[in-house]
Amino acid sequence: MKLTNEIFKRSRHNPIITFRDMPYLCHAVFNPGATLVGDETLLLIRVEDLEGRSHLTVARSKDGVSNWHIESEPLISPSHEAGPYEEYGCEDPRITYLQDIGQWIIAYTAYSPLGAGVALASTDDFRSVTRFGLVLAPNNKDATVFPRKIRGEYWMLHRPVAGMIEHIWLTDSPDLIHWGHPWMVLDERGGPWWDGVKVGASTIPIETSEGWLILYHGVKEFPGGPMYRVGAALLDLDNPRRLIARLPYWILGPREPYEVSGQVHNVVFPCGHTIVGDQIRLYYGAADTCVCMATASLKDILTALNEHRI
Repeated sequence: MKLTNEIFKRSRHNPIITFRDMPYLCHAVFNPGATLVGDETLLLIRVEDLEGRSHLTVARSKDGVSNWHIESEPLISPSHEAGPYEEYGCEDPRITYLQDIGQWIIAYTAYSPLGAGVALASTDDFRSVTRFGLVLAPNNKDATVFPRKIRGEYWMLHRPVAGMIEHIWLTDSPDLIHWGHPWMVLDERGGPWWDGVKVGASTIPIETSEGWLILYHGVKEFPGGPMYRVGAALLDLDNPRRLIARLPYWILGPREPYEVSGQVHNVVFPCGHTIVGDQIRLYYGAADTCVCMATASLKDILTALNEHRI
């Protein structure tokens, strides 16, 4: 039996989407949000155009791996209607379905000359969106909304930048527009740790019997540059400010050629997942160049986390 710490197993079809699969010219595709819509897997792909700016385009597949139908126009782009805070592009979406309002909330990074901030939009059909605009000022990114209210409030993970410090924070809201009560919930660990330089939320939180499962990216700086890998933590179901478990090691890291070499070397960067039964399908950007997928058992991740409760 091959020994490995990588709980996630890569699809043999990787990369599942590249710029060559797009119905229009672009430079790269990566960092997709993901959700299930009826019997289809829907990805919201970050597409870097030939000018260098990013927009978000919908792709659909019956099996979540192949035969992607990709829209010929972006869903969210730095258009004139978007305003000045998205002038440089729209990046790294996370998609949350909120049953209480019957809509999907898209949290994405709005990039402009003023920096990177957190923007939200809603949709009920992924053919048009209602923009909420910027809800957290720059510099801030890696935002993802919890899939239900907790104690009567909406909650969101995000990653503000304070100097060179980049921890994961929580904030809550009564209406998805006004956010407050900031709380640092997961820190970059410094030193030689695999997640010592910075951390940021990856996909939306996953509700389990053990707590909110948080998948996050961590960065370590090497002489040859940074390396982005994926880790896991658990937050309390009723009080997500309370961290109850955190793995000391990563569970998916750049090993394959399409992850090691690309527009940005040594990057696996998930923004979306789907869940069927016990299986989680993780959709990630590899080397800021292409879209890939890996699978894992939720039970296996929770078993590992329970060995490292705080």
